[in-house]
Amino acid sequence: MIGRAAIVAVLVIAACVACNRPNTRRDAMQLTGGDPDRGMSAIGRYGCGACHTIPGIRGANALVGPPLTRIARRSYLAGEIQNTPSNMVEWIQHPRKIEKGTVMPEMGVTDSDARDIAAYLYTLR
Repeated sequence: MIGRAAIVAVLVIAACVACNRPNTRRDAMQLTGGDPDRGMSAIGRYGCGACHTIPGIRGANALVGPPLTRIARRSYLAGEIQNTPSNMVEWIQHPRKIEKGTVMPEMGVTDSDARDIAAYLYTLR
């Protein structure tokens, strides 16, 4: 009997964990108003991988800028601003407004593309 009770307890716990696991993609879309799939494409078009290592992006393994691995879990962006969806979109579009001396260029990223890129980056947990 104890063996069956232990198995049932493990199954119940596993089910609870599975139910509480965040849907990363859905959450990223809700947070940013963007689409992670379009974000992947935009990252390629804007050449973000020329400077950053970005998981899931083919050829994005550069080390000029910081790696974006697990960026969704970071507290700060650019070491200066809180990691919020609106701040990430602003940083993607206008990094030199936030940090004048940054080497990250202004790439002319549109509002829509910035939201999509942020959505993809928020999937990187």
